Amino acid sequence: MSDDNKNSIVNVIDEFDYSTQNDAYNEKFKKWRRNKDNHCAFNYSANKNEKVYIESKGFVAHSVEEAEKDSLTHIFYIIGIAALIWAVTEDAVSKLGISLLSLLGLNIHTNFFNSSVYGGSIEIVTALIAVSVLKIVVPSIYAHIRFKLPRKVEFMGRMNNSLALVGAISMTLIVCTAMSLPTAYSSESKEIYDYFRSIDADLYVWDQKEFLMYTIFDVIIMSVLSEMFFRGAMFAALRQFGDPFAIVMTALTAGLLTQDFRAMPITILVSLVAGYGMVSSGTMFTAISVSIVYKMYSLALLILETDRTEKMPLTRNIFMMIALAVGIVGFIVFWLGFVRRKKGGIARYSSEYSKWKRLGFSLKTFPYSAVLLICLAYAAMRLTQ
Repeated sequence: MSDDNKNSIVNVIDEFDYSTQNDAYNEKFKKWRRNKDNHCAFNYSANKNEKVYIESKGFVAHSVEEAEKDSLTHIFYIIGIAALIWAVTEDAVSKLGISLLSLLGLNIHTNFFNSSVYGGSIEIVTALIAVSVLKIVVPSIYAHIRFKLPRKVEFMGRMNNSLALVGAISMTLIVCTAMSLPTAYSSESKEIYDYFRSIDADLYVWDQKEFLMYTIFDVIIMSVLSEMFFRGAMFAALRQFGDPFAIVMTALTAGLLTQDFRAMPITILVSLVAGYGMVSSGTMFTAISVSIVYKMYSLALLILETDRTEKMPLTRNIFMMIALAVGIVGFIVFWLGFVRRKKGGIARYSSEYSKWKRLGFSLKTFPYSAVLLICLAYAAMRLTQ
């Protein structure tokens, strides 16, 4: 084969950089992408010089742009449905369920125009846990079924470099300190913690079993479930178009689904760190660790602020300075041992589309575009409350 013919061959699967992962992952990922019946797989392969006959169009060349657009359409349709299930469960199904329980005589009530829940501590915690599980598990199952990804691809589980874990946690501490506002915590979580503080005159919330139960669930269980959704099937399907695109789109989706302008910035930043940490280390455990550290940091600030004495600002500032110092030291170690020595990285793909054009096309794909508008509208409503 001449050099000209070699240069005209396009195979998007082979052009992907698989060096960042292990052989078992790469084999499963390639096999999933090569399935011709898989509409979500970006598996274009052709000779640029070859043309085929299409009725009413004549002889036309295969187009890698069309293949990429077709795959993105199928993927964002599925992501849009999954995100819509999340939003509807949180905004409508949960409120209808709580209203029904209230009619049945249980001590729990809600307002359809905001995220507040009122009533007994046991009822509130039980309802919030149930809603949180439903809004994540149902769309996760839907995405898992539709994408049909191999388990080793959907849930990255092999630690390739432990320094990447150190770097991700360190970056999380830096980001949390830079964005350390109580409003960075989700509205629902902050409201439930405020509730527990209000019913304890001494503000010693750790004696309340409901508080402990919700804290364990929110910090650990929710971190695992949310990362399995965002950094699981969604990330793996988008990874075909390069890690930067997958990292950005999963982070943007996570931010939108908070439906809270105050929580979006920190959620997006932490999600970016989680995505980068996962692909750099090779395991979802890193992303889960990032989410846990973020929630523990936010919770620590909320607990520190229960101190009504004059020492509270000093105690809070010392905590933040220590977290920042640990983050900076950890990041320096990560930079010198991982980034500078180029022991790993993120896989890239040179798309025929510009990054802005591909981003715009993805955001406009229905029903993802509808979910985007719903989340922004609901976030705007919360600002007026």
